[in-house]
Amino acid sequence: MSYKYNVLAIIRGTTVDGPGFRTSIYLAGCRHACPGCHNQQSWNPDGGEIMTADDILEVVDEEDFDVTLSGGDPLFNPESTKHLVDLLAERGRKVWIYTGFTWERIVADDMLMDAVRNAAVVVDGPFIERLKDPDLPFRGSSNQRLINVAASLSAGKATIIPA
Repeated sequence: MSYKYNVLAIIRGTTVDGPGFRTSIYLAGCRHACPGCHNQQSWNPDGGEIMTADDILEVVDEEDFDVTLSGGDPLFNPESTKHLVDLLAERGRKVWIYTGFTWERIVADDMLMDAVRNAAVVVDGPFIERLKDPDLPFRGSSNQRLINVAASLSAGKATIIPA
C-alpha cells in the first residue's frame, strides 16, 4: 500500500525533539486539543503538504540523522505511522514519537502498539498547561514521560528514561 502523509514541516538538524541532531517530521492531525498547545495549527488533519514515504525518506537520508515524529499526533494515523517507523528503523534510524496518548493506552490498542513497536522512544501523554515546565528536556509538561519502547516491551510495563 502506498501511504500519503500530510506533513506540516520537516526540521533538519534540530536538537530540541530528542538527543543529538535529528530530523523532526511534523505530521498534521490531532484530536487531543490540549489547552495551551503550542502547535494548534497542527490539529487540522488536512493541513500541510502531501508527501509519500519516499519523499520523507529522501530528506531523512540527505540529513543522515535520527528522526522524531511529532505533530499533531502521529498516532491518530497508526497504520501510516507504523509504515514510516518501520521504514526508518530498517534504515537504522532511532525514531522518537511524540503523542498525547499514554503508554498504557497505547499497549491496550493493537494498532497503536504496532505503530510504535519499532520506535526507540515514545514521549507520551497530553500537554497539561498547569504542569508546563520549560526546563524539562524534550517535553512540555511534567506528566509527559520519555519511554524506552524496547525495554518497556521486555518488562511488560513503561520503562521511563530519566532526563
